[in-house]
Amino acid sequence: MIQVNGLVKDYGVRRALDSITFDANQGEIVGFLGPNGAGKTTTMRILTGYMPPSGGEAVVAGYDVVEESLEVRKRVGYLPETVPLYNDMTALDYLKFMAQLRQLPNAEDRAWETLDMVNLDERANSYIGNFSKGMRQRIGLAQALLHRPEVLILDEPTIGLDPAQVVEIRNVIREIGKDRTVLFSTHILSEAQQISDRVLIINRGKIVAEDTPENLQSRVLGADRVVLRVRGDADGLDETVKKVKGTRKVETKGEDTVEFEFSAGQDVRPQVAKAIVQAGYELLEMRPVGMSLEEIFLELTDDKSAGKRQ
Repeated sequence: MIQVNGLVKDYGVRRALDSITFDANQGEIVGFLGPNGAGKTTTMRILTGYMPPSGGEAVVAGYDVVEESLEVRKRVGYLPETVPLYNDMTALDYLKFMAQLRQLPNAEDRAWETLDMVNLDERANSYIGNFSKGMRQRIGLAQALLHRPEVLILDEPTIGLDPAQVVEIRNVIREIGKDRTVLFSTHILSEAQQISDRVLIINRGKIVAEDTPENLQSRVLGADRVVLRVRGDADGLDETVKKVKGTRKVETKGEDTVEFEFSAGQDVRPQVAKAIVQAGYELLEMRPVGMSLEEIFLELTDDKSAGKRQ
């Protein structure tokens, strides 16, 4: 539902987007990560028809964002980082007004349905000026959902929210993502890891990684990491693991715990388990240890690390 090919955006002499290419499919939630100034908001503004690119092309819901901008806007719901709201309107009146601007039939019914979707139906007649930050985000999300868009683009949808509010918005995004395309930017890396089907990491206007969080871990490490635990004293356990061909970086992590790595695609866990049992240890646990999305993000956006990978 989103296809971006060689997208470029220049602000004078500064290149904000440098020939980025990616896609996002129907029923897919894609997390868009990057440091401040990396190009996330610029990309989203281009995809919503807010500004034109300097080069390349972008197609949203089957329509070109430059040549068919009005058709794109009919099919996209957009939540900007700063939500544009009218404080002297009630939540219901605001959504009815937005529905009328979009020339939607049955504006009041549509407004009520959307309020229910974001759990604000009980505050329908409350003034937006009295809303908390979380409620303002939810009414902003409601206006983006009002016309039942095929594509939803959210710029920092949970910024400034407390943990309970984050969970509410996260659940709404999950539900929406079942049958729509969702592209959202965030600085809350654990959030992207929990709800994204795929992650895009952008740095200095370039896509530096694109994959599932799990596959990114394997790519960055170049290996899978495993922790194993035995009953009782693990004295000599690290040496036993080291003897198994294919293991590396074997480290003792506690009295009964050892951690090791093996090359991606060369699973040596069965051989390790067999060696441990034959050596007389009672194996209690063997499980993968994931590299957090935060670690991956820092690795891929660190200038020194980027230089090493080139």
